[in-house]
Amino acid sequence: MKIAPSLLSCDFSKMGDEIIRMDKSGADWMHLDVMDGHFVPNITFGAPVIKAVRKYTKKPFDVHLMISDPLKYIDNFADAGADIITFHVECSSDIGKTIEKIKSRGVKPGLVIKPGTPASAVVPFLNKINLAVVMTVEPGFGGQSFMPDMLLKVKEIKNECVRLGIDVPVEIDGGVCEKTIALAGRAGVDVCVAGTAVFKADDTALAINRLKSLA
Repeated sequence: MKIAPSLLSCDFSKMGDEIIRMDKSGADWMHLDVMDGHFVPNITFGAPVIKAVRKYTKKPFDVHLMISDPLKYIDNFADAGADIITFHVECSSDIGKTIEKIKSRGVKPGLVIKPGTPASAVVPFLNKINLAVVMTVEPGFGGQSFMPDMLLKVKEIKNECVRLGIDVPVEIDGGVCEKTIALAGRAGVDVCVAGTAVFKADDTALAINRLKSLA
């Protein structure tokens, strides 16, 4: 299983150093949450910040767009150095066009579903994406409690991939910690976004290794 630390939980005043710390501690990807204050009730950072910190690691940048109209901004995030751009099926942009726009920039597209959205919403697009993301908390803020029943969606998506004969990794985002990651592993999760569990740990490398071993 891959661990993608969520920069939402880092010290924003030294984001570059925090990325280096995660890189040295064994993180597989860096997860960057972009929020617009409209699609979700919070505002974080945009493409200029991502571009500024891109130089601190060669690890993939997994950019999660929690914004109303992602299609408008794909070029910005591709130019900033995103390797993966995920956006929500609940957004107002045309999903097919947004996926194609991401691909046209040589970036891997992914789709995200909120807790209230069924797995079936992502199924029609599985053969067009490189990552399916199941939110295991309500998007918008870090430090929330894990919703274990969301793992049923992971199994649904995995089963549909088997039926279609394709391999689409599934990521979960929200509330991942030592107590919940074993459940994720049993459900077949491929990538776990972890925030507080790694950034607030006394020993980050030990925390990441522990999460991987428990999974």
